[in-house]
Amino acid sequence: MEDVLDEYAKPPSDDEPLVCMDEASKQLLRDVEPSQPMKPGEPKREDYHYERRGTQSIFCFFDPHRGWRRVTTRDSRTRVDFAEEVRHLLDGEYPQAKKVRLVCDNLNTHGIASLYEAFPPAEAHRLARRLEFHHTPRNGSWLNVAEIELSVLARQCLHRRIGSEQDLRKEVEAWTEDRNRTHAKVVWHLTTPDARIRLKKLYPQF
Repeated sequence: MEDVLDEYAKPPSDDEPLVCMDEASKQLLRDVEPSQPMKPGEPKREDYHYERRGTQSIFCFFDPHRGWRRVTTRDSRTRVDFAEEVRHLLDGEYPQAKKVRLVCDNLNTHGIASLYEAFPPAEAHRLARRLEFHHTPRNGSWLNVAEIELSVLARQCLHRRIGSEQDLRKEVEAWTEDRNRTHAKVVWHLTTPDARIRLKKLYPQF
């Protein structure tokens, strides 16, 4: 826990930017009968019958200092999916950074091994040298501010039925563009000294 909190406390750095990463899934649901649009004095109405159209994985990379995020959708969330997303982050978004400090949870795909499964050794090694993992503790994913960002996405964009991969992608892209335009940030206040007081029960007792 303190490792992640220490990363949040460091000042912004162009050479070693802090990026938080998290994943979610969205079940695609299509209306069987057309919904009735909202009217003055009447909420939107939709039939309780729906058709399941599979699920999509959502990857969120969030820079809390810049107020920038990249949110993408994929058919799966395998090691290869994670590795491809990381390569895009390093080469596409932070090509000049010496190292990206990546905060993520302890999912088994979130590690250097995923790079070696997805790419030839030389390429995996090149990417791994520019990546520094900081994992949240077990049952401590709330420490990852990317989880907060995904919660905002769920409330503002994904709280309704979306029936196709294309519609989901369009909705996510529009939401991401709007959030990036306003540079919406997360201001983190909990520090390591604070945690030792407020979360004292999590520490060994001497």
